[in-house]
Amino acid sequence: MVQQRTLRLERGERIEVVYVLGTQLSIDVSGAAPPEAEWFSERHSTNVDTEINKTDTAKVKEVNGEKLWPLERGTVIELVMNSPSLETNDEKVTVAYYKSGSDVAIDKAGIYLTGIEISLDVDADRDGIVEKNNPRKASWTWGSDGQGAILLVNCDKDSILSRLVDGADENVYNKEDLQDMSMMLLRIHGPEKLPSSYSLLLHIPASDSDKLGVFHSQNKQYSYVMGKKKLQYKFRYTGTVEHEFFVEGLRFPDKGFSGLLTINVSLLESMPEGIPETPIFTDTVVFRVTPLIIAPYTLEPIEVYVCSVKDNYLFLKQIKSLVSEANYKITICFEYVNRDDRWMQNEMEFGYIEAPHKGFPVVLDSPKDGELKDFPMRELLGPDFGYVTKVALSSEVTSLDSFGNVEVSPPVTVNGKEYPLGKIILGSSFPTTTGRRITKVVRDFLYAQEVQAPFELYTDWLLVGHVDEFLTFVPAPDRKGFRLLLASPVTCYKVFKEQKSLGHGDATMFQGLETKWLTINKVLSNDSLQQENNYVQHCIDWNRDILKCQLGITEDDIIDVPALFRLDKSGKALAFFPSMVNMVVLGNDLGIPKPYGPIIEETCCLEEYLISLLKPLGFKCTFIDDVVSYHRKLGEVHCGTNVRRKTFAYKWWNMTP
Repeated sequence: MVQQRTLRLERGERIEVVYVLGTQLSIDVSGAAPPEAEWFSERHSTNVDTEINKTDTAKVKEVNGEKLWPLERGTVIELVMNSPSLETNDEKVTVAYYKSGSDVAIDKAGIYLTGIEISLDVDADRDGIVEKNNPRKASWTWGSDGQGAILLVNCDKDSILSRLVDGADENVYNKEDLQDMSMMLLRIHGPEKLPSSYSLLLHIPASDSDKLGVFHSQNKQYSYVMGKKKLQYKFRYTGTVEHEFFVEGLRFPDKGFSGLLTINVSLLESMPEGIPETPIFTDTVVFRVTPLIIAPYTLEPIEVYVCSVKDNYLFLKQIKSLVSEANYKITICFEYVNRDDRWMQNEMEFGYIEAPHKGFPVVLDSPKDGELKDFPMRELLGPDFGYVTKVALSSEVTSLDSFGNVEVSPPVTVNGKEYPLGKIILGSSFPTTTGRRITKVVRDFLYAQEVQAPFELYTDWLLVGHVDEFLTFVPAPDRKGFRLLLASPVTCYKVFKEQKSLGHGDATMFQGLETKWLTINKVLSNDSLQQENNYVQHCIDWNRDILKCQLGITEDDIIDVPALFRLDKSGKALAFFPSMVNMVVLGNDLGIPKPYGPIIEETCCLEEYLISLLKPLGFKCTFIDDVVSYHRKLGEVHCGTNVRRKTFAYKWWNMTP
């Protein structure tokens, strides 16, 4: 909508007016007319277009070559200029007033016009270039044909001089820091001087002040001019110039903050001393802060993270071999940092942020701090590697706040609606109970990102309570591009019964371990274990139905992985043998907990069964011994590793949440 500005003439005077291109002046004709005037005429210079409204055009007459319009209450001249002025007061409009029956003007009023062009510009079409005066720059819309600028959260650390993340201070230490910001240009075109004193005011709403920062580039210096407690930045009009600003996001979308931010520039007209300046024009741009996008297991790995602790030498050796053969990078966190905390998955979640001009990985640090709590900030935060955490009250934090309880599905389509970045999966309590849930600050944060539509599963039946204890996703060459792997006691009993029917009832589990060996016959005859696993299967089936509904998948998209559980004294479930579903997924290379299942003809029948399901899909299965160093401490391979992955090729702003 065109900005309109009402202008009142002064009888017998020619007032000086600054006109901003793209706006419209509505000149009140009758207000300055002599009492006896009944007609008026209007003349204007060539760079001015006018239209007379709210008068009876049928009564227009011509006298001595001059068009006269009837003067009526509310008559206005609507005026626009076509280009900026070259000099001050170089365009004009003259209004002459006439009495009835007279062809000589009884009085006149006029305007000297100085036209200027002001445009606050951003990359509203999302092509990486700041275009001039995009008509949709003041709004933000989703979709491939959407418009609106995007801000990165400046949460990395490009300089050792930064205290924490770059956005925590008011300095620009290097050009790399500038590249994490979005450029904003204030383009001004007009004569060097205006007829009176004018200034420009860059300003933001108070509600946005803690969510963005703005730097002004002047003579290769960058001044922090807005953000935090600074709501406005004022500077004088000096003629044709292009002011360069850099805008940084300071906060991710969160509860109460949609991610939308507004920046305005206003042209202020100076008034006599003691009277406030008057805004005569405002231009507005809107940014959306990029959401944090968490990568699913189906994206290609970049780097694997694992801890070195006193008792995991064998595990570490096997992981290093797996990663080396898969040709990925590995980073080992040693004891002086991890302080014997091995649960790399639980400490953090890897994601990324992206704008049209740039993106970088971001680590989300869990509020449930273990001894690894310093690793994400100390070892990962750095140039083009961001950091964010959510702080909860210590009394609210439970084991469900570890990030083995946050997973992401591959891209899915559900009832015709596409989720091209997948959906976040959170573990929670049974709907009718007041059990453990992910703490509110984390839950609110993940929901507020919008682009990965979180939903919750029931995991409070587990002792640890993490979704990765009974599910994972692997890439697949067919169907929807993935398979969902679910732990399945009923499948394990099926395998055992088949082996018994083949005469292998005396095949023993846990061979080579310092624990009681069990035969297939003993497992099948243990009624208590059977009842406990019937309950576990019921809990998993509850989640199975939710997953099918939320992800739009069918039984053909699910692979049941043999698993058994046992209940502790509190009635919570834990793995009876290493849970194979708790694996690390490295493309087609899978690092799977070695289940120590019944040995038949020198082969673990559980391993053989899983290989038979996964090999046709092109997977190489490597079984990793994690019993001593992880399983007996209530975790498995996935719990003890973490993987940073490549980003989606799909751009998040092209979707419609």
